[in-house]
Amino acid sequence: MRISVFQGERDLVRDNRKLAEFNLSGIPGMPAGLPKVEVGFLINADGILVVSAKELRSGVSQSIEVKPQYGLTDVEVEKILLESIHHAQDDILVRALTEAKMEGEQLLMTTEKFLQKNTEHLTQKEWEETAAAMQALQMSLSMDDKNLIHKKIEELNTISRPYAERVMDEAINKALSGKKI
Repeated sequence: MRISVFQGERDLVRDNRKLAEFNLSGIPGMPAGLPKVEVGFLINADGILVVSAKELRSGVSQSIEVKPQYGLTDVEVEKILLESIHHAQDDILVRALTEAKMEGEQLLMTTEKFLQKNTEHLTQKEWEETAAAMQALQMSLSMDDKNLIHKKIEELNTISRPYAERVMDEAINKALSGKKI
């Protein structure tokens, strides 16, 4: 896993200054979303930034010292702060759109996995409605409209919620009757 360290006040990485980069290696293979990484920052008495990263499930850790190669003048710091204020509204909009797209992609992936594991529990109508909602969400991800993406996410959730609850209820009933899930 590559850990990149940036300096700046902007919401988007591309608008900040890259200070360092290192690899957190030796992490055992895990499904997407399972690794949990804790990143810490410490500035020591010499002004050296120590960045550490630790994967919490496996305990694998790595750290790097970022020695100042060149400092920022007061004018440069003021410029960075003014730019962050000046671009705050644009940064918020871009970040909200990016987060909506990520949420939509995650929902599509989760729904696809659920459908693969629970094919026999859905009716033909549920399959068709879900496929249409997934396609609509996928198409909305290519547009730069956060509200449309959220609308399509909610539509897919509304369609999938009843059968997801039904499958969960069936699993609970099997567990309570002594059968293996």
